[in-house]
Amino acid sequence: MVQLKVVALTLLVLWSWRNFEGAVGDPQLYLLTLECSGFMAPNLSNFYQNLNASLADLRAQVTSQSRHFATAQSTSRTDPVYAMFQCRNYLSITDCATCLAAAATEIRNCSVGTNGAHVVYDGCFLRYESTDSFNQISSSSHTLCGNQTADESTGYGAVGQQVLMDLQIATPKISGYFAATKTQVSGGAIYAVAQCAETFTQDNCLDCLSNEQSSMQGCLPNTNGRAFDPPGCFMRYSETPFFADNQTIDISPFLKQGGVGSNKKWVIIGCGFGGALLVVILISLFPWNRRSQSPKRTPRRSIMGATDLNGPTKYRYSDLKAATKNFNEKNKLGEGGFGAVYKGTMKNGKVVAVKKLISGDFNKVDDEFESEVTLISNVHHRNLVRLLGCCSEGQERILVYQYMANTSLDKFLFGKRKGSLNWKQRYDIILGTARGLTYLHEEFHVSIIHRDIKSGNILLDEQLQPKISDFGLAKLLPEDQSHVRTRVAGTLGYTAPEYVLHGQLSEKADTYSYGIVALEIISGQKSTDVKVVDDDGDEEYLLRRAWKLYERGMLLELVDKSLDPNNYDAEEVKKVIAIALLCTQASAAMRPAMSEVVVLLNCNNLLEHMRPSMPIFIESNLRPHRDIFASTGSSTSNATTSNSI
Repeated sequence: MVQLKVVALTLLVLWSWRNFEGAVGDPQLYLLTLECSGFMAPNLSNFYQNLNASLADLRAQVTSQSRHFATAQSTSRTDPVYAMFQCRNYLSITDCATCLAAAATEIRNCSVGTNGAHVVYDGCFLRYESTDSFNQISSSSHTLCGNQTADESTGYGAVGQQVLMDLQIATPKISGYFAATKTQVSGGAIYAVAQCAETFTQDNCLDCLSNEQSSMQGCLPNTNGRAFDPPGCFMRYSETPFFADNQTIDISPFLKQGGVGSNKKWVIIGCGFGGALLVVILISLFPWNRRSQSPKRTPRRSIMGATDLNGPTKYRYSDLKAATKNFNEKNKLGEGGFGAVYKGTMKNGKVVAVKKLISGDFNKVDDEFESEVTLISNVHHRNLVRLLGCCSEGQERILVYQYMANTSLDKFLFGKRKGSLNWKQRYDIILGTARGLTYLHEEFHVSIIHRDIKSGNILLDEQLQPKISDFGLAKLLPEDQSHVRTRVAGTLGYTAPEYVLHGQLSEKADTYSYGIVALEIISGQKSTDVKVVDDDGDEEYLLRRAWKLYERGMLLELVDKSLDPNNYDAEEVKKVIAIALLCTQASAAMRPAMSEVVVLLNCNNLLEHMRPSMPIFIESNLRPHRDIFASTGSSTSNATTSNSI
């Protein structure tokens, strides 16, 4: 997993060089976070005019004035935009501009009209809001720790603690609020930086870095760590150089007593030591935290300081009944484990998808229903189906979604429209689905595990762009109907082995299901269908077939025969198959996070350094899977029907 992280970072840098002109160094485009406001701008035309003007102003300041920090605002008419950008001072202006270009592209992944957002990379951060609050801190520190531990006999942890504390004290006293240090430690060195937004006061900078320093103490003695407060401060340390030696600053003059914040300094130091001691005690009590394969992120929060979520639109049952013509079978779009879906036309002419949840004793979950629907209705991403509202009357629980004219992906892979997707369309669906899952797992303010990723739950809009449906629904059903009471909530052929066999649920279960869907998209073969593979009549299910072809170096044999070989790049196809196999490895810890999948899909080369391990083959487990589903009472109807919205 460590190797995957390193290579993913390398691939991202290479991709940035390919996609942004002028990059001659390393703009450090490792994405740390993208967060979007849950509020929409009332007037989209004014909003985007102001946003575009602000971003153009930032670009001009960085490129024409060679600035590492810039603010801009555009307040014409309504929906003003205030933007701020900062890159690390050790970056060249070319790399700084490249990081800004990447950030401006990434930040537009927020939903249309989102009136505030920020994106943070190793090399820079970009932020925009509807109000001017650039001198405020949020005290919501985000921490990302590495997963390699230094040899403690070298004193790495103790030296690292002192380095971070010194940076916290010195940086607010330095003009520009930036410091970079290299500190020798036995067998190597610790490279570290700290930075605050130039709009901060010294006290604000000190307070912000105090939070970061306290948070990052918990990373030590790991060999690297990052902590950042998206409104404007950042700390990082590593045993590996990430800036040139000539970029270091002598901070010793700023460590002397006196100056702004000196009285506060010793309180902060004491709190830092106390916090560090508490972290050490907790780590000793819970040693398995140290053995984790993945970096630890703090919970995501709203960056706009607004913790209240927008409530969903409430629909009347009579209106939905009329819109669907009394839930007429002719209007039925599909049916799955959560209920039936109908096409509805509202009185104002708007076409929606109406999902009637399976009926049951909803009185037990009324309170949870309201809160869960509120949460889901605030999930906004271009690759996720939008929940418009709900209806809760009597025993009826109904969800109203945006309507997808092209229904679900399985219709294009296995149904009447089989063979109609070209390679570019398939690739876009694979990439868009990965982006949607990344948002659910890592970018929304709480992590949402889908549990039932399959081709029937990936819907297509008018441009055949994918939108994941049915996320967050497991908690909305009463206990006597919900998959939650059973061992699994997934679908035969898509569900990760550790979830099916042991009930172990994590984001990596979605990663596994995603890998299966990607293989289906490439092959045009359903995961549970068998295919004759030789003259002896031997049959294989999709995953085993893909693995055998991978071992033999014959991956192109997996490609759907309806695809014209002249219309796709063979190396790109092989790369995507290899990524899908990485996602379906038997060990959940070995599977990449979905954000890493997005990176790999966007990059070329170096994939040979991440050879997947053998999966648990579907065909050898289909009968056990069926027995498990039967013994737990879980419905297998999802295997043959699809949820279409």
